[in-house]
Amino acid sequence: MRKLLIGFSLLVLLVSCGQSYEETKRLSREQRLKLAREDSAALKVAVMPTLDCLPIFIAKDHQMFDTAVDIRLKRFTAQMDCDTALMRGRVEGSVTDLVRAERMKKLGDSLTYFTATNAYWLLISNRQARITQLKHLDDKMLAMTRYSVTDLMGDLAVDSAKLKPERVFRIQVNDVNIRLKMLENNEMDAMLLTEPQATQALLQKHKVILDSRKEDIQMGAIVFRGKGMDDQNRKKQMVAFLKGYNEACDSINHYGVRHYRDVIKKYYTVSKQALNALPDSLKFTHATPPRQKDIERAQKWLLKK
Repeated sequence: MRKLLIGFSLLVLLVSCGQSYEETKRLSREQRLKLAREDSAALKVAVMPTLDCLPIFIAKDHQMFDTAVDIRLKRFTAQMDCDTALMRGRVEGSVTDLVRAERMKKLGDSLTYFTATNAYWLLISNRQARITQLKHLDDKMLAMTRYSVTDLMGDLAVDSAKLKPERVFRIQVNDVNIRLKMLENNEMDAMLLTEPQATQALLQKHKVILDSRKEDIQMGAIVFRGKGMDDQNRKKQMVAFLKGYNEACDSINHYGVRHYRDVIKKYYTVSKQALNALPDSLKFTHATPPRQKDIERAQKWLLKK
C-alpha cells in the first residue's frame, strides 16, 4: 500500500511538473508574440556608427523623441545590412547614401527621402604606402563598398588620375569598423571613410588624397519605405521623428559635437583622442530633401555601372 501511495504521489508530481512546463512554454510563446507585435508596430530605423547618425542617437538617448511614440533604433556596422533590413521590411527607415538609395529604388523598392545629411567621405591613403596623389593608386588596393558613394568616389579618383580601372584593386569591406582596422594594421593601401572613422585615421598620420566636400558631392541621406507608411500611427511616428531629429540638430549646433561624449562613447568605437579631435564646428541642418543634382549624379553613375 505504501508503495502504491508513493507511486501515486510521484505521478501527481510529474503531471504537475508537466503542466508547469507547458504553462511556461505557453507564457513564453505569448511573450514572444507580444514583443513581436510591439516591434512590428514601432517605427524602426537602421543606423550605423557614423557621425551622420548622431542626431538620431542623441534624440533617442536624450528623450527628444516623444516618449509616447515607440521609435526603435536597429544598429548595424555595414550599410549593406541596413539596406537588407530596409528592403525586407524589418525597418521602416535607414541612414544611407544617394547611390545606395537610388539603386534600391531601381530594384523596385518604394523609398522616400526624409532628409539629406552632412556626411562627407575622405579617400585616405596608408602612410606606409607612400601614396600622396591619386595617380599613386596604380597597382594599389582600395577598400570601399560596391554600389555606394564610396564606389562612385573610387571611380572619380581613377578617372581624375587617368588610371586604368583594372589597375586599382577595389576590395569590398562593408563593415566600417573593420575597414578602419585594416588601415591601422597596414592591411590596405587606401580606403574611403566618413566620420568618425576618418578622424581616427588622420590622427595616425594617414593622408587625405580626395575629399567629397571639395568635389561638391553631398550624398548622405535618410530614407523611409513608401509602403505601409500611410496609416495614422505611422504618420504620428514620423511627426515625432521629425521633431526629435530637428531638435537634436539644433542642440548639436548649439553645444557642439563633443558636448555629447556620452552618446559617442556609447555608439561609436573611437579612441579618446579621436573623440576629442572630432570637428566640433560640424553643423547639422534640419530635415531637408537632397539636392536634385546629387540625386541625378547618383542616377547617372548607376546607369554607367
